[in-house]
Amino acid sequence: MSKQRTLSNAQYADIFKALSNPHRLKIFMHLAGCDSDNGLCCTDDTARECVGDLGCNLGIAPSTVSHHMKELYRAGLIKTKRQGQRIECHVAPEILDILAQFFSPTVEK
Repeated sequence: MSKQRTLSNAQYADIFKALSNPHRLKIFMHLAGCDSDNGLCCTDDTARECVGDLGCNLGIAPSTVSHHMKELYRAGLIKTKRQGQRIECHVAPEILDILAQFFSPTVEK
């Protein structure tokens, strides 16, 4: 039995296109709780950060953070929530499972 993909090829292409930019990948990994030193990622969805703080914390120019966030949002990789004047963002929890399923080997019986 082969695994079934949950997204279309076009949707996967949009995800990988968004993640192909080094700054967007850095933002996504930071929000996913990934530690680049040991390659481990947190799988809970408690890692939330204000969009305005991301640039400072990651060394990305604030003028480009909103563009990168828009592309990650458009690809379905992150979710946002307005809290007064602040916009909180976090990784869409289901996306980590979808990506893990994509990269897991096909099981044949």
